[in-house]
Amino acid sequence: MSIAGGVSHALDRAASIGCNAVQVFTKNNRQWMGPPIDFADVARWQEQMGALGIEYAVSHASYLINLASSKDDLWDKSILAHADELVRAHAYAIPHVVLHPGAHTGAGMDVGIRRVVEALNRIHEITPQCSDTITCLEVMAGQGSCLGHSLEQLRAVLDGVAEPQRVGVCLDTCHLHAAGYDLRTRGEYASFMQAVHDELGLAAVKVWHFNDSKGVLASKLDRHTHIGEGEIGLEGFGLILNDLAWDGVAMLLETPKDDTLAEDAENLARLCALVQDAGRIPPGLRFNQTGQPHAGEPAR
Repeated sequence: MSIAGGVSHALDRAASIGCNAVQVFTKNNRQWMGPPIDFADVARWQEQMGALGIEYAVSHASYLINLASSKDDLWDKSILAHADELVRAHAYAIPHVVLHPGAHTGAGMDVGIRRVVEALNRIHEITPQCSDTITCLEVMAGQGSCLGHSLEQLRAVLDGVAEPQRVGVCLDTCHLHAAGYDLRTRGEYASFMQAVHDELGLAAVKVWHFNDSKGVLASKLDRHTHIGEGEIGLEGFGLILNDLAWDGVAMLLETPKDDTLAEDAENLARLCALVQDAGRIPPGLRFNQTGQPHAGEPAR
């Protein structure tokens, strides 16, 4: 959600379409460092989050950050920038900060992973006060020299950091599909879940991003589209939504949108229609696009 007017205003926008989870940038995502933290806005966030029924909040780090870079100047700048992201999220009591692992830009996968590990260790050393604020490395589509397009690569980072409890994983459906992980049928989803168990462990997954994919399986094309309108299709999303293994894990949309939020509402309605137990749908989302309650939910 947009943070126009202040980070806390994203909560109002999320609540306006019935969400109980929200993802924000805690500053301009195209800047290395943001302005001083607005503690009046922090206070409003803490007040409004409960008042508006928002149960999960996630921040997304700047796209400029590249902890895998072999260029020391960019790497140092990225370390300071991500430390700033953690400090900002911590101020708002946002527990999870999603981060793209970065790109090795020709230095090689092993070098890139080592750089990410060393960078995270340095970040943790300079932000001891943020020990309860977790960096969630996002699985990537596999474009260019980007790291993180396999669960094994993410595991290598988790295994390498000195404080593994400060690092988790964000699974993005579009990126998984583009990287070659098939979620579209019950059998393929079961195979994927076995891979998650084997390579990560369920506890490592803190966040889901829900996006359909314009690209075909294993295309390495990172192009998000609306739920049910891409190559993944509705069944794959239904398998994730109805898997009780993911209870308590924040699920967030990153589908195309405009300022009206109408497209967000449509995508949410499509997802809610896939949930078999209506009691598991967030209270604000238990009504479909026609204004009628979902099956199993009493009329109000």
